[in-house]
Amino acid sequence: MFDGLSQRLESTLRRLRGQGKIRESNIQEALAEVRTALLEADVNLDVVKDFVEAVKAKAMGGEVLGSLTPGQQFIKTVHRELISLLGGEFSDLDLAARPPVPLMLVGLQGAGKTTTAGKLARYLKSQGREPMLVSTDVRRPAAMLQLELLGERIGVKVFKPKDPTDPVAIARAALKEAEIGIEDVLILDTAGRLHVDDELMHELDRLKGAILPQEILLVADAMTGQDAVQVARAFNDRLDLDGVILTKLDGDARGGAALSIKSVTGKPIKLVGMGENMEALEPFHPDRMASRILGMGDILSFIEKAEKVVDEKTAVELERKIQKNTFTIEDFRDQLVALKQMGSIDQLAGMIPGLNRLTAGKDLSGANQELSKIEAIINSMTRQERSRPGLLNASRRRRIAIGSGTGVADVNRFLKQYDQMTKLMKRMASPGGRIFQGMRLGARSH
Repeated sequence: MFDGLSQRLESTLRRLRGQGKIRESNIQEALAEVRTALLEADVNLDVVKDFVEAVKAKAMGGEVLGSLTPGQQFIKTVHRELISLLGGEFSDLDLAARPPVPLMLVGLQGAGKTTTAGKLARYLKSQGREPMLVSTDVRRPAAMLQLELLGERIGVKVFKPKDPTDPVAIARAALKEAEIGIEDVLILDTAGRLHVDDELMHELDRLKGAILPQEILLVADAMTGQDAVQVARAFNDRLDLDGVILTKLDGDARGGAALSIKSVTGKPIKLVGMGENMEALEPFHPDRMASRILGMGDILSFIEKAEKVVDEKTAVELERKIQKNTFTIEDFRDQLVALKQMGSIDQLAGMIPGLNRLTAGKDLSGANQELSKIEAIINSMTRQERSRPGLLNASRRRRIAIGSGTGVADVNRFLKQYDQMTKLMKRMASPGGRIFQGMRLGARSH
């Protein structure tokens, strides 16, 4: 989402980096470019003015001009103010109340509330919680059925009302059932409209008074830019929101909503949707996002993603196989599956410092398709062939190509890449597997 903004800011700041002396005119010029970059990213005009003034005050006040490394100090100032713009500190969900803790999701129709409710339930379940889902949308056809299907998919209980006509009665009955069951969080998926209206707000007011939600979270579509900000302002004025969940942050919108919501509403972004999968809901860390926007990467998030799909025991076993040269195509497939669980290639590229510069402006969707093609090739092999690639003669390669819907040239190319990769990994792991040991120690320190 922030690719365009990131490239503009990086280009501007790169010209200042490393300069031994900076004049006020240099700073004024850089700030003008920063202002243009933010406006082009669809950031709220008042927010842009405040941001530029804050950076200017610190830069002109001696924090930058008086520094021995003024270029680096200016970048630090921009980074610090960008963190503040995005919300400052990480704001977690407040689940400290007596269970079951009611969480109320609100928003316009089409923002992704129902899908986000399912993602939120799965996210909480992964943290050891026992959530229950309930839909109070009595108007949208199949809204309750959609939530039921999502609940079955992620293994979370969904409340089924006896009388699906009164939203408040449904919410109260669901809360009562959660109180006598094992569920410790109740997630309400409320009704939406195509635009904010009094009827919707009156219904949400009644729900708020009936169940006293611990948190009211607005689900907003980041792709709608400043419209999302205005929606957040309207909902907050009426309901006093506790936070925002931004959906579709992996899309190609310019990022103005994410950069404006906290300043306009005073409410933090707590979670962000980063894809269509039910696992694609992540906590929003302002400092990490600011680093990604400025091309500094986000190693902490990368490590956290890796830890979710590869535990230390698996990493140790992988290290042993590489050192003993017993890393098979079967093992490669396991690593490929783990990589896909971490996210798309373009998302992961933004987390690694410097890599986003190499991939800037490039369509990485082809890389994701290539991984899927490789997985199809591997799946078309027998277990014996995956363990002993030397068995793959010409006739076997033809069979694999037909079975995977690829060509023999694709199969040959993968086998060559696999051979080169295993040789490289063996060199990286020696002597004594120091690289792997360092990775494990680094991961544990976080």
